[in-house]
Amino acid sequence: MNNKKKIFLSVLPATVAATIISMSTGSMAADSDPIKVGVMLPFSGVYAGLGESTRNGLKQAIKEQGNNIAGRPVEFIEMDTEAKPARAPEITSSLVDNQQADFVIGPVHSGVAMGMIKSIKGKDSIMIIPNAGANAATGAFCQPNVFRTSFSSWQTAFPMGKEAYDMGYKKIVTMSWNYGFGKESLEAFNESFTKAGGEVIKEMLVPFPKTEFQSYLTEIASINPDAVFVFFAGGGAVKFVKDYDAMGLKGKIPLLGSGFLTEGTTTAQGPAAEEVITTLHYADALDIPKNKHFRQDYETLYGKPADLFAVQGYDAGQLIAQAVTATQGNTSDKAALIEQMEQLEIDSPRGAFHFSKSHNPIQTIYLRKVVDGQNTVVKVAHENLEDPARGCRL
Repeated sequence: MNNKKKIFLSVLPATVAATIISMSTGSMAADSDPIKVGVMLPFSGVYAGLGESTRNGLKQAIKEQGNNIAGRPVEFIEMDTEAKPARAPEITSSLVDNQQADFVIGPVHSGVAMGMIKSIKGKDSIMIIPNAGANAATGAFCQPNVFRTSFSSWQTAFPMGKEAYDMGYKKIVTMSWNYGFGKESLEAFNESFTKAGGEVIKEMLVPFPKTEFQSYLTEIASINPDAVFVFFAGGGAVKFVKDYDAMGLKGKIPLLGSGFLTEGTTTAQGPAAEEVITTLHYADALDIPKNKHFRQDYETLYGKPADLFAVQGYDAGQLIAQAVTATQGNTSDKAALIEQMEQLEIDSPRGAFHFSKSHNPIQTIYLRKVVDGQNTVVKVAHENLEDPARGCRL
């Protein structure tokens, strides 16, 4: 693919005419100018499906507002990141400096996120991260104009440490790809597991994106720990779970993981995924009214089931809608807009959440088990879990 930017512009007209309200010149409430929402997601390449789901959820939330917030139409400016970190500064600058976007939504990939954060620092646009989970995004690199509606890698793994110990597992082997998110996940698990009294007797780091796991699984069998905790996602997660079963470890050594081990992968994993236990901030079968309504509406709109990435995009859209409504349509005063965002509670399909001082969700993490091919909620693993935001100065 060439390096030309892909820009897709869509202006969503209001379903009803905007009412002209007489306000002071500075307030700009009910301004007829569109609210500009830049969308930086992967629409091609290996992460294209995640980008599509995120965009679908985002647009669903805005559609629920009649494609109009506080009397102003919403304009989406979509740019394909191709999940390439090197493209982040160029695309971010285009949206912020040239297009003058009020909000920039993205990305999926943590490497792209870090490039975006550096480029948006001190700018007059607000970045909302709908997926990328690098701890530093709302930690050491936190910014006043950066929010996240997804998770930190720490949040998805930390609760499993105590849960594992409470299930009676005292000696555990951990394993992940040798890259940022994977290592952060193992560190978070280790933090809570050892605090509870457990011992990580072996940590295995696999070169990314290697999916030849047999030698590692042979070593695990020889160690015979009480359980195994891993971080893998996507195709790697499919391969690992199937290999774990094929090597005869399933049923002998319980398999635990960060939720991405079985998120969107259970169909491909088949029976090998049954009984795998994970922690995450969402499950498709979460039994709350908001989730049921969201999933019904999503399938009606897009003809396929919603997933975690759609939820996170949807909540980014809800955040925009609530904040702009609270400022009566005024997006020119970014400090006031940020102040409103900091105070909001989002009624999410995952359960309600609000933001920490570092602008990361304070949210419930669920203990999940795969039953009949679906991640079912066993219990709440940690209610209102706040990321420690290490290094953040906000």
